Amino acid sequence: MGNSVYPVPSAGASYSSQPPASASSVLLDGQLVNSSSISTSVTGTGAPWLLYANGAGSTTFTVGSDTYTVPAGSTVGTSAYTGSKSVTVNATFSGTPSSFTASTMPSSSLWHDVAYGNGYFVAVAQFTTAGAYSTDGITWTASTMPSSQSWRSVTYGVVSGTGYFVAVASGPTNAGAYSTNGTTWTASTMPSSSSWFNVAYGLVGATPYFVAVQYAGTTAGAYSTDGTTWTASTMPSGGSTAGWTGVTYGNGYFVAVAGNSATTAGAYSTNGTTWTASTMPSSSYWYGVAYGLVGATPTFVATVSTTTTAGAYSTNGTTWTASTMPSIKQWRGVTYGNGYFVAVAAGPATAGAYSTNGTTWTASTMPSADWEHVIYGNGKFVVVQDSGTTAGAYYAFTLLPVAYGIYNGATVRA
Repeated sequence: MGNSVYPVPSAGASYSSQPPASASSVLLDGQLVNSSSISTSVTGTGAPWLLYANGAGSTTFTVGSDTYTVPAGSTVGTSAYTGSKSVTVNATFSGTPSSFTASTMPSSSLWHDVAYGNGYFVAVAQFTTAGAYSTDGITWTASTMPSSQSWRSVTYGVVSGTGYFVAVASGPTNAGAYSTNGTTWTASTMPSSSSWFNVAYGLVGATPYFVAVQYAGTTAGAYSTDGTTWTASTMPSGGSTAGWTGVTYGNGYFVAVAGNSATTAGAYSTNGTTWTASTMPSSSYWYGVAYGLVGATPTFVATVSTTTTAGAYSTNGTTWTASTMPSIKQWRGVTYGNGYFVAVAAGPATAGAYSTNGTTWTASTMPSADWEHVIYGNGKFVVVQDSGTTAGAYYAFTLLPVAYGIYNGATVRA
């Protein structure tokens, strides 16, 4: 249900405001304090409801199968409801990820990737046992990976109701790792000693799949349905001399891109085990790939890690169109959250970028570091670096607290 406050006060008293003049009674009110949403039930008496919210952005109320959007400081009327109805109140984050704030990682390491899940941001680093976790993406605590490896990628997924952070390494051995809490890790074994570079999570039907790709110039891939044991798969031959650098999941597709040397290699899979080759729009060092929704349109976005303005987007994960980044940089990680794609760059100077559609980009301002990867979670974009410092960065949308209320309408209060 989330950390929220919602007493049921007497008529006329409310956390969110005095009830509207046309309200006859208070059905539910409170504040979203530490969580962006709350789910409960409300009993209607056959009258329309009045929905009120006052936060940084708009708030959505889902009543049964009906959804209402309430702008900040506004009241919206509903249909008449009788009997118990499930209700979810969900606040919308507001702001633009145009300027990031510096944070401090727990050690001077080559922090290579970051994931979010179950209330935790989790980061892994290369050539070390260093890991890190954070509940807010700003203040970090050191953790220890199960062996000294070049930890390259980490993701989060749910298996049979249990959340798993899963990490892969590019060596020196065929190492993987998993954690159910983001703080303590257990070793796992990848199917070969290939240079495992990126890992993603998705659902094939109702079955969870973790999918990993490697960078060592072979066609090796891997998948796991539990995050702990892995099975080898075969990537298309187009990336055999290039190495697979990025993989993501969205709209029923795992989508991968290749780098290491200039290539047009891409790939997609509907099951995480068998892959079909695709063609990127230019011969480049394709590096990062992410999925998001532009309105109702599924959109994949890819970045290039050479000094260029080249980028790409796809609405199906199989065919790609060229796009242009806002400056000539080594564009690395890219992610999606709260209506924005965000990309970060490693050089030749500090840079970031954001896009609302995945096709046109606007420059953002980053603190000084060689930024490697970015993730979105709980109202924040969080960035880690690959320059061997304690530098981190974040952008926090404005959100909480949000006051809300549901009132019975139909009669005029005295």
